[in-house]
Amino acid sequence: MIRRLLAFALTFFSCTFAFAQDPAAGEDRELEQQLQAIAAALHGKVALYAENLKTGQSAGLAADEPVKTASTIKMAILLDAAEQIRAGHASFGEKLVLSHENQVEGSGVLGELDTPLALTLRDTLTLMVVLSDNTATNMAIDRLGLARINDTLKAAGLKQSYLYKKVYVPATGPMPADQPRFGLGKTTAREMAQIMARLAQCRLALDGSAAGPGDGAICATILHMLRNQQDRDGIPRYLEFLDTSEHGSAIANKTGALDALRADVALIASKAGPVVIAAYTYDNADQRWNGDNEGQQTLGKLAKAVLERWSPGGIDPASFDWENPLLGPGRDGKGSSATQP
Repeated sequence: MIRRLLAFALTFFSCTFAFAQDPAAGEDRELEQQLQAIAAALHGKVALYAENLKTGQSAGLAADEPVKTASTIKMAILLDAAEQIRAGHASFGEKLVLSHENQVEGSGVLGELDTPLALTLRDTLTLMVVLSDNTATNMAIDRLGLARINDTLKAAGLKQSYLYKKVYVPATGPMPADQPRFGLGKTTAREMAQIMARLAQCRLALDGSAAGPGDGAICATILHMLRNQQDRDGIPRYLEFLDTSEHGSAIANKTGALDALRADVALIASKAGPVVIAAYTYDNADQRWNGDNEGQQTLGKLAKAVLERWSPGGIDPASFDWENPLLGPGRDGKGSSATQP
């Protein structure tokens, strides 16, 4: 009897120890320690949330701290566009007209072109993502509606994410009291990861109902835009080295930048399952606008640590079904806090 009790005790403690060391068992504390060490070296602050949508592994640093979004708020516009298209209130092929009055400075090319100029909604969203075109962003906001975009965020359960205004256009009308602090938009790393997870798993029904017949095509179109995003100095920095314009990227992402902020939100096709990372470096001392920016390099180091921990085999674009995310791994989101707002 005593031998049986001893054997049971040894088995119990061995299993308990193994569970505690298993990085696939929910929150990965060891990874968080590695990420904290990287963050501590930055002359600034870090907010991050990462999750493997297949295994449920997760890690976070100040994941629920509200931060300025910069251009990562354009992910909210993509989510609302998907909602309106699936509801029949918009279509990728519909025509929008660029006017001189809507041209603004900053990133992109539309501000430099002759007007009037006709573009499809698909073209507009593509430029908003691939080049982070601010004029295209404002065209999309005009078409979809600022209030409607924020209603979609609220319906998705995102309580700390908000788009206040158009880009380089003063805020108008009644504004939340915190608008001057955040500028264009606010979010948290966890909530921005939730938006990317929705697109990755193609969970467009905000009420939790079953996917519609056209949802897969909508998600595939949006993920195609994000895979072609051309700023590769953040999360992809130390992960992918091929010419992705020829070979197809394993990373779909949207970046954002301000003088003292660098941000990136990504879906990564790892060999161990799709990984979403939303990372923000802010209050940065280094305010250089080049690839050597410390905050930008830190984003790459954080992403590299996540992938080395969770997917030692690396990344592979073929490991994710980009053409129909409804068929991809991690679709059910079981055990996932990013996918369960």
